Amino acid sequence: MANANPSRIGQINLAGDPDALFLKIFAGEILATFERLNIMLDKHLVRSITEGKSAQFPVVGKIGANYHAVGTEINGLTVPEAEKVITIDDLLISHAFIADIDEAKTHFDVRSIYSTEMGRKLANVMDKNVIIELIKGARAAAAITGYPAGDAVVEDKFKIAATPGAADVKAQATALASGLFSAAQKLDEKDVPEEDRYALFRPAEYYALVQNTDLINSLWGGQGAYSDGKIVRIAGIQILKSNNLVKTDTTNVADPDYNAFHNVNAVKTVGLVWQKNAVGTVKLMDLSLQSAYDIRRQGTLMVARYAIGHGYLRPECVVELKLNTLTN
Repeated sequence: MANANPSRIGQINLAGDPDALFLKIFAGEILATFERLNIMLDKHLVRSITEGKSAQFPVVGKIGANYHAVGTEINGLTVPEAEKVITIDDLLISHAFIADIDEAKTHFDVRSIYSTEMGRKLANVMDKNVIIELIKGARAAAAITGYPAGDAVVEDKFKIAATPGAADVKAQATALASGLFSAAQKLDEKDVPEEDRYALFRPAEYYALVQNTDLINSLWGGQGAYSDGKIVRIAGIQILKSNNLVKTDTTNVADPDYNAFHNVNAVKTVGLVWQKNAVGTVKLMDLSLQSAYDIRRQGTLMVARYAIGHGYLRPECVVELKLNTLTN
């Protein structure tokens, strides 16, 4: 009996690596999932480096002005400056081993599922770490001596009982909206630019805002849709939602997502308001995929990885919405 002549659907032009096409698709799916699910990457400052373990972000203060006295020499005014050094975290990886025999037995595309989950995980970890740095920035001292520090709006009405009625939800939404206006005022009073301002809430608080139709009433200039469960902007601030806004004390959580680089006690944190200059990310190794077939184990090991670091830059650009107590 003659041997079968299989068509290797992963080969290019019927020759070479039988996984060649699979790897391109796999890597593309990881990248696409990462970009789709990551919400923080374009909402803060990002810098790439080609070598080294850290990068310097300059923090430049305001320049003054004065009236010129006729005939006097103009020598220039001093500008206060500081720096923030952000160090690269350890290499973050998500990995999967796909055995030949298991892949042969499956009736679905297991690589597509794995690639989606790997991209999702890396996106979530990046978002969590950036958000933690925003919380730390809101609690930090001024980056430049004499300049504003981080800030907070404290209100127990931001939270309601676990089984609220309609009136409770509306009261919560009213309190959250008021908190956003207070945060916007604080940023304005610190001369923080009005463009690129964002607010982040967990789903419970986000949907409380959506249910207050006053906030999305187009007659008032509101943006969003009750039917779609979306709210776009309040007080000139773009509203976002994410489960990655931590709600625990991550210093006491046995979770590999939280490490010595990014830890915070966020049990009272309800939301965040920030401007793009509040936090920075430095990239040493961008998202990439490595793959190798292991003949000894009869399968393919695939690793998605990146090496980046995060840190708050300008505390005056971030405001934390938080509870005073945990009784709610």
